[in-house]
Amino acid sequence: MFGLGIGELLVVLVIVVVLFNRRLPDLGEGLGKSIRKFRKAVNEDNDEIDITPKNDSRKS
Repeated sequence: MFGLGIGELLVVLVIVVVLFNRRLPDLGEGLGKSIRKFRKAVNEDNDEIDITPKNDSRKS
């Protein structure tokens, strides 16, 4: 994965936590709301699609 090992990923994670320490709860909340809205939109689209076969009046 991009030539990064476990140690490098941990260093990057520590730097991110230090830099964004106060904003992490807000970022998590925003991400959670976005995921909920996305799932709701996907489910609403599935409800609108009618997959039941309709009788074809053009049958011979």
